[in-house]
This record gives sequence, C-alpha cells and structure tokens, in this order.
Amino acid sequence: MLAGNSLGKEFTITTFGESHGKIVGVLIDGCPAGLSLSEEDFQEDLDQRIPAQPKIVSSRIEKDTAKILSGVFRGKTTGAPMTITVDNKEIKSSDYDKIKDSPRPGHSDYTAHIRYGGFNDYQGGGRFSGRVTVALVLAGVVAKKLLSRYNIDVLAYTVSIGKVKFEKKRSVDEIYKNRRIAATRCPDLGCSEKMEDVIVAAKNAGDSIGGVIECMALNVPAGMGDPLFDALDADLAKALFGVSAVKGVEFGVGFAAGEMFGSQNNDAAVLREGKVEFVTNNAGGILGGISNGMPIMLRVAVKPTPSISREQKTVNLLTMEETSLSVGGRHDPCIVPKAVPVVEAVVAITLVDHLIRAGYMPRVFKE
Repeated sequence: MLAGNSLGKEFTITTFGESHGKIVGVLIDGCPAGLSLSEEDFQEDLDQRIPAQPKIVSSRIEKDTAKILSGVFRGKTTGAPMTITVDNKEIKSSDYDKIKDSPRPGHSDYTAHIRYGGFNDYQGGGRFSGRVTVALVLAGVVAKKLLSRYNIDVLAYTVSIGKVKFEKKRSVDEIYKNRRIAATRCPDLGCSEKMEDVIVAAKNAGDSIGGVIECMALNVPAGMGDPLFDALDADLAKALFGVSAVKGVEFGVGFAAGEMFGSQNNDAAVLREGKVEFVTNNAGGILGGISNGMPIMLRVAVKPTPSISREQKTVNLLTMEETSLSVGGRHDPCIVPKAVPVVEAVVAITLVDHLIRAGYMPRVFKE
C-alpha cells in the first residue's frame, strides 16, 4: 500500500530526494537476507532510463551509478534496511527562478504550492519531478532479483506514442530484446521509428506528446492478493498512479470490457496436464483481486509532458494576476520512454510485496 512516500506492507520502500537536490534514493525494508547484490546490478536498469537517442529526450542526461550505503555485507543482503542512492549531477536551477510564482499548466506546481504553503522545492519540480522515479528503479532491481528466484519475469514496453500504435504480435524473447534496443522502448523497431518521428514533430512544434505502456508479469502463481482493499490489481493500480504522469490504468481488456457481452469477456477454464488454465486472458491474470495463474497484463496511460515552450495561460500566485508563460529549460518532449523501466519496477515491487505476504519467501536465502 502507498502511505505518504512509502510503498508496500511487508516489502516496504521509502523514496527520498528532489530533482535538484544532492541525491535521490530509496530505503528498502523487508528484503530477505542472503540475496546476492552489488552496485553493478543496478547499472543496466539505470541506463534504460535514458534512451540513446538525444532528439527524443531532454538534454539533462545523467549517467547514474548506484551507491549501496547499508543493508549489504560481503555481497549479500543482511536482512537489515537497505539504503541505495544516486547523485544528482546535471543541475541547472536558474531555469525555474523566473517561473516559480507562475505554476505550469498541467504540472503539480500549483497543488504543491497549496499543499506545502509555498515551502516546497520548486526547482525542477522538486519532489514532483520524474527525476525522483530513479528511486523506484533502484528498488525495482532488488525486487526483480527476488522474483527471478521464482521464475517470475516482469516486462514493460511502449505500445503507443500519440496515435502511432504497436499492434504486431511479438514473442516474449523479441519483446525483451527489442524494447531495450529501441529508443522509444517499443518492441517493433519499425513502429519505434515512427514513434520517434511523432515525438520530434511535437518537440519542433514547441509541444509534447503522451502514450501508453504495457506491462506483463509471467509465471505469477495463482492465489496472490486479497479481495477488496488489498486486492492485487488494486495495489498495482495504486502503486502505478504514484508514478509521475500516469493518468490511467487498465487490466486485461480493460475499458473494452464495457462494450462486450459476458460470453465474449469471460475466460473459459480448461484442464491441461491436470492444471487449470484459461483459453483467453481478458481478465489480465487477476480475478476478484487474486491472481489466477495467467500472465498479468496491464496498461498505463502517460500524459504529455506539461513543460512546453508554447505560450500558455496561468496565474501569478504572488500578484494574483492572470499571466502567460512559455517554459524554457530542459524537458522531455515525451515522458513515455523514460517511464517504461519505472512501470516495470513498480509492478515488480508490488508483486514481491504480495509474494512475501502470501508466505512464498523465507526470511533467509541459503545458497
């Protein structure tokens, strides 16, 4: 469950730091002892946050490296809380001084100002910046290592940017390989190039563009989750809405279920080698808030970047007069590619939390 800046009940993470502060980091509690872990384990996922295509991302490119400050001894987790951080290096706070009293339309500037009485750090969006999601990626690395011990894989990838959609079926192996190669994190490399063109066009117009990320979790055992308030899909949705810019979450066929008959939407059960399976997966792997053994399939809608150079109307909160602003500085014309590893991390964190709750994980791993 989300509580303040924390996530989870048994596998608990607390994130800290601001966009232009000294560091961003995460405190992880509840990780079993004996898990092999090193600072090098984090690098691949940290690198995935920055697509290797400068034209579709912000010029703020940080080569993040993880620092483990506690909870790991001689290459193994100790069972004590882990503290992991990355340094903020590429900081240019002067861009925000001239707009600090004029909230950016579509951004959390206004609500942060109201909630914290104007004491919030406005530089780069402070606590509300996408930059702080690097803490979720750090925790996600640990979560995915734990899941791998149970043969559970979590894969997130881009399925649309604007109106350009990835619709061709790809194998899991192709998705895993191609989404890491493609700058947009789309498993169809041809479609990814079209997505890049859409992002560049929005950037050239002084605008931004949104998209949709899909995530699958494979080999999740049946029986995880509790009905109502601790439902697996409810916890996943709540955690995903904690990711910057996520404005919608759906499972399986999602909102399309509202246009279907029961005979179309229902997943027929069959026996295969003495095991119950389902012919289709319209439920997205979760029924009644509990996993049914099918792959968990979900999608999140990511809004366009609020910071754009086009002139927009706003209100100066110091003078209480209507005004307009054009946002300068370094901003992504599309948040989606950077959000893919974050979505993957959040799903992994939530699944680990439920695995521990369900009694799958011991307190100590003995190799």
